Amino acid sequence: MQSLVCVNSGSFMCNLIYSIFASILSLQCPPILFSLLYNTLFAGEKMFCNRVALILPTNANASCDLPKTNLRSHIVTLSMKSFASKSLTADEQSFTVSYLISSCGLSPETSLCVSQHVNFRSADQPDSVLALLKNYGFTDTHISKLAKIRPSVLLSDPNNTLLPKLEFFHSILGIPTSDLANILSSNPALLGSSLKNKLIPFYYYLKNVILLDDKQVTRILKTSSRIFGLNLEKNIVPKIAALRKLGVPASNISLLVTLHPHVLFQNNDQFDKTVKEVLEIGVNPLRSTFVYVLQMMIRTSKSNRERKMEVYRQWGWSESDIQIAFKKHPLCLGLSEKKITSVMDFLVNKMGWKPTAIARVPTVLLYSLEKRIIPRCLVIKILILKGLLIEKDVRVSTVLTTTDEYFLNKYVTKYEEVVPQLLDVFNGNVGLAELGYESEEQLMSNLL
Repeated sequence: MQSLVCVNSGSFMCNLIYSIFASILSLQCPPILFSLLYNTLFAGEKMFCNRVALILPTNANASCDLPKTNLRSHIVTLSMKSFASKSLTADEQSFTVSYLISSCGLSPETSLCVSQHVNFRSADQPDSVLALLKNYGFTDTHISKLAKIRPSVLLSDPNNTLLPKLEFFHSILGIPTSDLANILSSNPALLGSSLKNKLIPFYYYLKNVILLDDKQVTRILKTSSRIFGLNLEKNIVPKIAALRKLGVPASNISLLVTLHPHVLFQNNDQFDKTVKEVLEIGVNPLRSTFVYVLQMMIRTSKSNRERKMEVYRQWGWSESDIQIAFKKHPLCLGLSEKKITSVMDFLVNKMGWKPTAIARVPTVLLYSLEKRIIPRCLVIKILILKGLLIEKDVRVSTVLTTTDEYFLNKYVTKYEEVVPQLLDVFNGNVGLAELGYESEEQLMSNLL
């Protein structure tokens, strides 16, 4: 926080102010109170003095816990000219706060905070900016969000600075105004980026080098617009060059950047190290699996992955099982420990499938237990109970990974005359009590 008061120690007013500040300091007041006191005491006053009598802590969160006996030790020298150039007048700050509340929908508390970073001398400039933004689909909610995150945008030149950027996103990329407002209010730094030196070069690199179309570029803006803030030559080009050197197909590089742009934020050296780790576990860079494994290893820490692998080991997976599963579906190491445990418990303990069999089709771990796994498995268990299926002939992949149409034809429609309630079981419309069982546990106990 900047110094808040400047006094001439020879005047009566200065002595009075000094006494007031000494009293407040003894109460360990929050720093914001000094700002309010300054505006109250010095609004409209001209201070002709040679010395500054009080400096507050520079840390806005710091306590003002200064003993009265040591107060004078905090007297320092500053030029009045320097102080005045860094301070808002009370009238300007009051107008800014009022404008942020009435025109941008911010709360009084937030407006006071934001007013420390922006100063409106009149409503003309911000009004013209808001009018332009509203023409491009910005709602009151978007404007509030933007004003809170990057209030300096409201002081931009609407015609020469903002309009060309809005047209670039809307007309060249074809982003609808509704989407554009969401993107720019979430990351208003885009409006502060140079169109010539930043946005356009980045756009053409994505289009001409990574071979993305406008829809893919728009997707990136929606999901991870912060990559437009990266240094193209230092952060992006080296990573793409490294992947090309390995022979990763252009289509897979495009897939990686479009679906997992977060990989571009990793430090270049760490990125190269992660790529090496992916190669060491035997993943072929020519296959699309490579980019999925790469992004997963970048997204999760080594210690986090090790914890997940330990959970799988506890369920009977060998190191070979873990490696096979990870190569086939790397997201299996991105699941929570609770999710892994709940699915493995059902498939191993309730369905009786071997852990190794599950490792061969790791995608089943990602399915919803309530919406997919349990309904299908109940259908299978009922058919086994009725003697219509032989349990050893039922495979994990056939039951859980096939389409709804295939499953219905093979296990429901085929037996609907014998077990007419199967469709309702599959759709979750029939409770276990209606099937003659008090609980899922009772049904399973009769079948195991």
